Amino acid sequence: MAEPSPTLSAVLPPVMTCGEPSGVGPEIAARIHAEHGASLPFAWIGDPAHLPPGTGIVEIARPAEAPEAARDGLPVLPTPFPKPAVPGTPDPANAAGVIEVIARAVDLARTGAAGAIVTAPINKKALKDGAGFAYPGHTEYLAALAGVERVVMMLACDALRVVPVTIHIALEDVPAALTEDLLSETIRITARAMARDFGIAHPRLAVAGLNPHAGEGGTMGRQEGEMIAPLLERLCAEGFALSGPLPADTMFHPEARARYDAALCMYHDQALIPIKTLDFARGVNVTLGLPFIRTSPDHGTAFDIAGKGIADIRSTVEALRMAVRMAQARAEA
Repeated sequence: MAEPSPTLSAVLPPVMTCGEPSGVGPEIAARIHAEHGASLPFAWIGDPAHLPPGTGIVEIARPAEAPEAARDGLPVLPTPFPKPAVPGTPDPANAAGVIEVIARAVDLARTGAAGAIVTAPINKKALKDGAGFAYPGHTEYLAALAGVERVVMMLACDALRVVPVTIHIALEDVPAALTEDLLSETIRITARAMARDFGIAHPRLAVAGLNPHAGEGGTMGRQEGEMIAPLLERLCAEGFALSGPLPADTMFHPEARARYDAALCMYHDQALIPIKTLDFARGVNVTLGLPFIRTSPDHGTAFDIAGKGIADIRSTVEALRMAVRMAQARAEA
């Protein structure tokens, strides 16, 4: 599944939001520019004062200026915040600024001024405490700004793409949440995104069972026989290339992964354990179903190491590269 390094020749550069300014987001942006420069240009949106001391910047007015500006410094679309950023200690006074930056990025992407959005991690408690942030997370806010009711989370690396059908809920709540409607819409959104954003015209999707051994003929659970298998049969009749329900414990070895383009899993850990085992540092979070491209690193604000200059930049680098590849695929489609 490895792909060549992207270029920006056919698409506008992505914008990267600052995320929580007291986390590792700003220093990661500065380090990516320092190590990759004009070979991986992006426009950073945030307060330049929150970047590490000594960061060379070029203030720009439009994301399209980023490739040229990146030759001389980190391209920045400045957004002033009321307070300094103290590493590891979020200030509630900056919460509204974090939210404004996300909204600005969405506006740039929706109007065609940016090729994609790469979001740095936020701290939901800080946003709620400081600005009454009413959304469960980043993704839900992006969906609300886009006017989209249902989106899908994908985790991707070179070796694997996985989609958890149910996400941040207790394991005991999964069977009730796993409805035919949810699974059907997740499959449809994933298939459309694979064609539009990954350039795979006829994506092959593997669908895991919920229970051990995919229910073993009903002896270990009935969801596979009563709902999952009949639904997959109907969708296959519509033209979807689906396999399953499959035992999850045999889906992720190399020979199995070669038979599909993405795997749909029934709950959070069923999807995230294999990808984090295969490539913990380079996994990328992708939101499917939005009218614009959004990727993000698969880690949090890391308050414990913020400001120390030791944060791993690899996931964010891959998020940028994937955003560019997706933008190119969408433009070609």
